[in-house]
Amino acid sequence: MSSEAFADLGASRAVVSALEERGITRAFPVQSLVVPDALDGLDVLVKSPTGSGKTLAFGVPLVDRIDAEDPRPSALVLVPTRELAGQIVEEIRPLAHARALSVTAVYGGAGIERQIKLARRAHILIATPGRLEDLVARRAVNLERVRILVLDEADRMLDMGFRPAVDRIVARVSPKRQTLFFSATLDAPVHRVARVYTSDARIYEHAHAQERRGDVQHRFVSVTADSKFDALVHELRADDRGLTLVFVRTKRGADRLVKRLRTQDIEVLAMHGDKSQAQREKALARFGSGGVDTLVATDVASRGLDVDDITHVINFDAPADRDGYVHRVGRTGRAGRRGVGVTLVAPEQAADVRRIATDLSLQGELARFESGKVATLVATDVAARGLDVDDITHVINFDPPKVDNDYVHRVGRTGRAGRSGNGVTLVLPEQRTDVGRLADRLGHGERFAASGMTVVQKQQAGPSA
Repeated sequence: MSSEAFADLGASRAVVSALEERGITRAFPVQSLVVPDALDGLDVLVKSPTGSGKTLAFGVPLVDRIDAEDPRPSALVLVPTRELAGQIVEEIRPLAHARALSVTAVYGGAGIERQIKLARRAHILIATPGRLEDLVARRAVNLERVRILVLDEADRMLDMGFRPAVDRIVARVSPKRQTLFFSATLDAPVHRVARVYTSDARIYEHAHAQERRGDVQHRFVSVTADSKFDALVHELRADDRGLTLVFVRTKRGADRLVKRLRTQDIEVLAMHGDKSQAQREKALARFGSGGVDTLVATDVASRGLDVDDITHVINFDAPADRDGYVHRVGRTGRAGRRGVGVTLVAPEQAADVRRIATDLSLQGELARFESGKVATLVATDVAARGLDVDDITHVINFDPPKVDNDYVHRVGRTGRAGRSGNGVTLVLPEQRTDVGRLADRLGHGERFAASGMTVVQKQQAGPSA
């Protein structure tokens, strides 16, 4: 745990108070390295992994070096994705409000007119390159008065092909600007770009998270809506479990889960943004001392949590992306200790979790997850959209599809990769005409006629007396 307070790094009283209200009192290592130089107006070039605390490493200096009377925008943060833009806004906004500053994010996939209105009022603008160029083209944003430029996850922006757009954007910003450049890697191509964008930069290579951590075992557990809570209780009753952090998506979800866990005689507390500072400090003290060994938290509320003795991290709600996964599971296996990261995966989340696991080179753990799935899954058409499994042997239409595309979409999930598969449709007498027409249109008319409607009967009500 870092021994430096943000006040010792030069942060203003207003920012320090805003951090303390969120339960953040000590700086992470990357913050201790970067904040003093950034507050002094120096360019910095930082190699630091996701989940290391780099957002506050540039967020604190941004907020403290801008005044409410300054032109808008005075600071620009370029990011590769809308998800990252949203996370940064959520983390910086409380600090900005403490100094009467406005902050907003602009990105593709959302209404541009509303973003234009917000961007015109923002002191700090977080943006993806494509959407920012749209706003510049509409003369909605003037970048000439930007004094501080941040490039976050610069290596990802380059990988995604944003270099030309970033070059055009940087050319519009004053050459007298301060530039803060953050990247998870500093290979030759990234380093060359960094040298173009920065001037006499201080270079920091913060150790990769995996170099600081012990051995972390990653597990993915297949669940349904009905089995999810029981799966969590099973994990929490493991003999080898110590301090455990359970992640959920929402504040209300955290409170609901705590109530349910207490009915199972599990000592647990919740930590989220609706809790007062005193409540959060009390919860952290009880958790850190082992008085309560389970803490349910949202992503935002956990930002200031820095406890070395966490043995298990359980994603009750799966993270949305790779960064979220690293940020969460990175809280176990610290200081050379062993840790366990468990993710509960609902069917509709399988595709997203597969991408996360592949991004993080967890294919072996993913393979064990795939081989251990439940044998039977009941799903609606919408919920099954993200399901992508090659080994399905049977698809059963308990409720017959109403249109051709639904039938093809459902039954097309079996017989993949050259394997044989079976599609079974259960048909009530009153459904026979519609299903027969569907079968004719799909070229299965003869098979349907030969099946005989008395071979399989579906029981809608309970057994008769």
